[in-house]
Amino acid sequence: MNNFILASASPRRRELLGELGITPRVCPTDADETIEEKVAPSRFVEILSKRKADAYTGDIGEDDILIASDTVVALGDIILGKPADRQDAFDMLKSLSGKAHSVFTGITVKSKEKSVTTHDETKVYFREMGDDEIWAYVDSGDPMDKAGSYGIQGEAGKFVSAIEGSLNNVIGLPTELLKEILTKDFNIGDLK
Repeated sequence: MNNFILASASPRRRELLGELGITPRVCPTDADETIEEKVAPSRFVEILSKRKADAYTGDIGEDDILIASDTVVALGDIILGKPADRQDAFDMLKSLSGKAHSVFTGITVKSKEKSVTTHDETKVYFREMGDDEIWAYVDSGDPMDKAGSYGIQGEAGKFVSAIEGSLNNVIGLPTELLKEILTKDFNIGDLK
């Protein structure tokens, strides 16, 4: 029987783990999220997920599995993190209007014996959005704690015209990839 530790306070990630039948112990870590050098978004999220896993200060016992992740929205090579303020949220959403962008989630899974770090990418297509509807969404407060200033599972879902890849990756945790890692690399087969 494995004990899962989630190195994140995200309720969305906790819910996504629940879909796999995993009820984790929630232990957010305090990792430095600044990266000075220019790296591709896929590498960026891998570095941060590994940092979050390495920042876990508790013991990892024989039956413990630690899961850490980081999600960013990227328009080309430009990483769109969480907005600094309302104007920043508007500007990000305006830049995504009528375009395709990528959502990258880095994931690190760690046991006492091994650590695996990788990432998933999902392409998201936004329809053209008017300034008034962008401001209405910004005024809802929903974009303020989300990478790229939107949560696909909420009101911003109406901006999406199509996706290619994992919806759960966009929400914040690529459960399909996580299940594959847990099965192949950690021999855990009793997942939903």
